[in-house]
Amino acid sequence: MSDLNKLTLAEARDALRKGETTSVELTEACLGAIDAADALNAFVHKTPEIAMERARAADERIKAGNAPAMCGLPIGIKDLFCTKGVPSQAASAILEGFRPEYESTVSQNLMDAGAVMLGKLNMDEFAMGSSNETSVYGNAISPWRRDNDDTPLTPGGSSGGSASAVSADLCLAATGTDTGGSIRQPAAFTGITGIKPTYGRCSRWGIVAFASSLDQAGPMTKTVRDSAIMLEAMCSHDPKDSTSSALPVPDFEAALTGDIRGKTIGIPREYRMDGMPDEIEALWTEGRKMMEDAGAKIVDISLPHTKYALPAYYVIAPAEASSNLARYDGVRYGHRATLSQGDGITEMYEKTRAQGFGAEVQRRVMIGTYVLSAGFYDAYYNRARKVRALIKKDFDDVFAQGIDAILTPATPSAAFGLGEMTDADPVQMYLNDVFTVTVNLAGLPGIAVPTGMDAQGLPLGLQLIGRPWEEGDLLNSAYALERAAGFVAKPAKWW
Repeated sequence: MSDLNKLTLAEARDALRKGETTSVELTEACLGAIDAADALNAFVHKTPEIAMERARAADERIKAGNAPAMCGLPIGIKDLFCTKGVPSQAASAILEGFRPEYESTVSQNLMDAGAVMLGKLNMDEFAMGSSNETSVYGNAISPWRRDNDDTPLTPGGSSGGSASAVSADLCLAATGTDTGGSIRQPAAFTGITGIKPTYGRCSRWGIVAFASSLDQAGPMTKTVRDSAIMLEAMCSHDPKDSTSSALPVPDFEAALTGDIRGKTIGIPREYRMDGMPDEIEALWTEGRKMMEDAGAKIVDISLPHTKYALPAYYVIAPAEASSNLARYDGVRYGHRATLSQGDGITEMYEKTRAQGFGAEVQRRVMIGTYVLSAGFYDAYYNRARKVRALIKKDFDDVFAQGIDAILTPATPSAAFGLGEMTDADPVQMYLNDVFTVTVNLAGLPGIAVPTGMDAQGLPLGLQLIGRPWEEGDLLNSAYALERAAGFVAKPAKWW
């Protein structure tokens, strides 16, 4: 078989079971593609020795029979996941040299399922960003280009390396994390599928924390079926994470019938934003028609507190970040500043954090510290928490009325050029999360599916939001949308 790295997870799994290829061959194809794609800056810590060792072990396991679905499949791991003995920096200078002595629960679950880790993937520093331009490793670059234009484009963020690697066929799939849209937005920008499961479905243990009440891991894949296969392997109850759900993990792939007759899909009027590009509006209208043609009933719904979601998110997330990032002080691990004579512990903290954290992380830590400080806690943080409860209630009320899923745009635009937003008001960058943050605030599952192209030949995606704990049903609705859209475009190779 040729072009093994271009296979989907499902195709590769079936080829392995039939003896048409081996995990070693799949892994070698991906490692070759990775080495030829340094221009994308997607893989930042390559682990070929680990990959080949796991591939050989997977081949033995497949030969013995009864290997899990992910066995032998080469994937990338976002740099936010702690991987034993492998640098796990969260794309930050402050964690330089950190090699954990333990494995995150999600990466351990994938390892136990026989998945092959090819290396660690680029991301925004501590997952704070929407364009992968805050990384200590430098920008991840999208494999896509605008028609007749060589401007480097963002793959989205914070899981930009994951999106770029999957879209460019450097790996069959990758892990991502989503705090305010960091799986779904880069998936939409690069023409792949990304699902954020219900909060608590995947363990957060061993994943470097950004905002603990919002963070959730999920798969970034080439198809909806692949997302179902990989998500099942990632999920588990974990006593080490107090927010981890003990609900049984269903067979998500078995839910993919493509039959959504009798389902009710909601279209929230509040997501029709002022200044929304015509292409996004047209894509949303087309998606609505696709779902209707597939047999779903389409109804207009209201989520009245949507307009408060971004302000609430950008109070809650920085507040939690400032608390979580207090542990990075140069004492136990990671970067420690060189001190001058007479410097004490306070100076060490100040210099280490000033040197180790990038500008965006510093900005968010300062915002978070401010909103949690005495005199401002009630005015900002407590008020944002109350707004969050109202946003969750909006969704609860809609689902109680019999809505099965909600269809929205995934992003307010196609991918933009690197550097086009970084010098502007940071709020302009934050607006990239306008369609995605509500899902994190409410703890719901959401999936981005590539559905069309803009006039410049760039992918556009739609988002489906599901009921809590009903990822199987959500994946099936996404599968119906994927089949109706028939998106098969791939980036033209320039790297």
